[in-house]
Amino acid sequence: MLAERLKPGDEIRVIAPSRSMAIIKGKQLRIAQERLNQFGFTVTFGKNTEVHDEFFSSSIVERVEDFHEAFTDPNVKGILTVIGGYNANQLLKYIDFEIIKNNPKIFCGFSDITALQGAIYRKTGLITYSGPHFSSFGVKNGFEYTLESFINAVTNDAPYEIVPSSHWSDDPWYLDQEDRQFIEQDGYMVIQEGEAEGVLICGNLCTLNLLQGTEFMPSLKGSILFIEDDEESHPLTFDRDLQSLLHLPDAQCIQALLIGRFQKNSQVTEEALRKIIASKNELKRVPVIGNVNFGHVHPFATIPIGANAQISAQGSDTEIWIDQK
Repeated sequence: MLAERLKPGDEIRVIAPSRSMAIIKGKQLRIAQERLNQFGFTVTFGKNTEVHDEFFSSSIVERVEDFHEAFTDPNVKGILTVIGGYNANQLLKYIDFEIIKNNPKIFCGFSDITALQGAIYRKTGLITYSGPHFSSFGVKNGFEYTLESFINAVTNDAPYEIVPSSHWSDDPWYLDQEDRQFIEQDGYMVIQEGEAEGVLICGNLCTLNLLQGTEFMPSLKGSILFIEDDEESHPLTFDRDLQSLLHLPDAQCIQALLIGRFQKNSQVTEEALRKIIASKNELKRVPVIGNVNFGHVHPFATIPIGANAQISAQGSDTEIWIDQK
């Protein structure tokens, strides 16, 4: 199920199903709103987005209220999450998935929002988007790649390619918008060669694993698995989390594995990543590509969860084509 494409004049609702908007700097929020306004979008906010408690979030009732209201409001055409966090999975038992099924809309965010996106796809079949939060639009410099990918994903249904960006950055941009360090990127990292087609199941690995054994876990059968993790991950936890996912019965039907570039603090080096993948007999037959523009390192692509993809990895050459039709 594909939501209606966004177009100029459409209203985008910002909600906080994980952490509160209260933790985001006001200048960053202004940049984000102005950037979306420049594309002709009207930005509105859920009434509980700035409510926060000692966990820098709000109650389940408040978050679910804003979530349901965003989907039921006929004026709202797209929904952006404020930021990630740790507790979006608290909402799953309280969400009325019939509301989503009857009111399909663009829904975009990443990191902790993976819990909601995986559940939505499992329960409704609606394609959602692992892509920028509302707060991500507050990046002042080096945002062009992220913005172009988002617009390609949510405003038209033509196939598009996830090409490598020319540079990437892992600096704390939210602390200092001017002092940015960009590193040249020379393509993605081919770990195992091959070609594949499948349905994109993607998101933050440790968050996706929270859905295992529940009614909210999407099937991995016939999937192009597209995963990433943040700086709280390290080689041992990434190895363990990936292995846990590969133990699922339908993991034997994974068609390809794509891995987002890790933040430096994770210490998941290219050498470590190659060794981890080499240890997984479950992945011997599938193409594997690392250091993809996806996840917590900027810039990053917008990936439609549930869309079809075609993957090719030969030598140092890669192709990642996405088709939402």
